[in-house]
Amino acid sequence: MAASCYGVSSVLGRSPVNTKHLLGASNFALPIKRNLKFIVRSSAEQNDDTKEPAIAPPTPSPTPIPPKPKVSTDFFDVLAFSGPAPERINGRLAMTGFVAAIAVELASGRDIFAQVQNGGFPWFVFTSALLSVASLVPLFSGQTPESKAGAVMTSDAELWNGRFAMLGLLALALTEYIKGGALVSL
Repeated sequence: MAASCYGVSSVLGRSPVNTKHLLGASNFALPIKRNLKFIVRSSAEQNDDTKEPAIAPPTPSPTPIPPKPKVSTDFFDVLAFSGPAPERINGRLAMTGFVAAIAVELASGRDIFAQVQNGGFPWFVFTSALLSVASLVPLFSGQTPESKAGAVMTSDAELWNGRFAMLGLLALALTEYIKGGALVSL
């Protein structure tokens, strides 16, 4: 207790250590008044006759809901690198392509490269065009992907599923290329 009081007194007042011979004539501790009076009053100590009348708190006015920012429907904003369309469209195409590649592989036993060479390319172009247009129409009309999200099917879940489908489609193609045939053969 004495040490803590000693430290407090050295901080609040002049240092009890003679620092003139260590630091010259200057002293870093500033003189502070020690005889300060603090008066603390609580509302319970007020007399009844001096009691101020209670004022009703003001009723809060309803805060207006700020308008949602206008979504850009400009072609270059929608299809910008960080825009809402490119990753969603690529993800949707990858999800469709991965499921279609695995389904055809299970049904016919052909790998992904044989599927594309044996008439799969026109289907790829048709599906890409159809899904791209279907994805762009709502974006050009001013809707956001988040506005149509539900509790389970969120826009972030769609992005992550699309990312995994892109990786899965790439892994399927690389595995079948290295293996030299279909991944799943029945």
